[in-house]
Amino acid sequence: MAKTASVVLTQNLSDTQRTTSFNHSANDDEIPTIDYSMLICSNDPDQRLKALQYLAYVCEEYGFFYLVNHGVPDSVIERALNGISDFFDLTEEEKMDYEKKDSTDRIRWGLGFSPGDHEAVKREYLKVLPHPMFQGPAKPAGFREALEDYYQRDREVIINLAKAVSKTLGFEENYLEKEFELETGADVSAMNVYPPGFKPNTQIGLPAHYDPGYLVSLVQNVNGGLQLNYKQKWINVDMPSNALFINIGDHVEVLTNGKYKSPMHRVILNNEVRRVSVATVHGPSLDTFVKPAPEFVGESYPPAYRGMIYKDSLEANGYHEIDGKSCIAQLRI
Repeated sequence: MAKTASVVLTQNLSDTQRTTSFNHSANDDEIPTIDYSMLICSNDPDQRLKALQYLAYVCEEYGFFYLVNHGVPDSVIERALNGISDFFDLTEEEKMDYEKKDSTDRIRWGLGFSPGDHEAVKREYLKVLPHPMFQGPAKPAGFREALEDYYQRDREVIINLAKAVSKTLGFEENYLEKEFELETGADVSAMNVYPPGFKPNTQIGLPAHYDPGYLVSLVQNVNGGLQLNYKQKWINVDMPSNALFINIGDHVEVLTNGKYKSPMHRVILNNEVRRVSVATVHGPSLDTFVKPAPEFVGESYPPAYRGMIYKDSLEANGYHEIDGKSCIAQLRI
């Protein structure tokens, strides 16, 4: 069913405060698309303003979107995905160099099993901390360099998106950068492979969950697999060619006191193809205390979240920083 929403975006343009309304219609089961080139690179002020208005609508109504014309070369993404696939093809002995050890791990490899059957591997994963100091596996040859190139370009896009999101909230473009101390922001990236031909006792490859951080980016080698919960129903993520998938993270939800929400999502297994994905949680500095900002709290809008140091939120429930786990349930009041 088509739905029409009106967005009012207040933005500083030079020294003039301007308010503009924007109407948009979309099908509930369609995932919106944001054109990065219009949002960030356009020389047309009206075009940039309309792109910001649409981003404001999408962040508040959905919390997730496809990002096209982002400028990350296809060759960079392909090289990273191929390197990930090659890493998972290493012998188990080689990969076990990165098996879970302790809270200081900056590289971690592991296996995900089908619920109730610890003999049936449904997922392999490799996790790294790309920022503020990147470390990557030494094998296979060229993999570390391919990953670092992808992460640097991906982060540039995300920082520019954070500036745009700041503007949609009515602030200057460095608002999120300052609030989250992004110069030393802690990023966590999870690379997953879901092998074909697996006959599990469930179709769920990764159970429903939320993501920490402020923005999350995803690329994958095949279409499908990811599902988003939108208005109490699951919708499929069918990414356009060469797109990034972006979703709002828990800590933007906390900062905005629920104005922009972190979406629930899950992964469904596909037994016909080998799915390789890279999901990167872009987070605040580990020492940043994140709570609802005063601008989003008032008599009619009391704080709906507890404040917490970002590192503590990652380590809640017995997890480590590199696990990149959400604790949004504990943060909600």
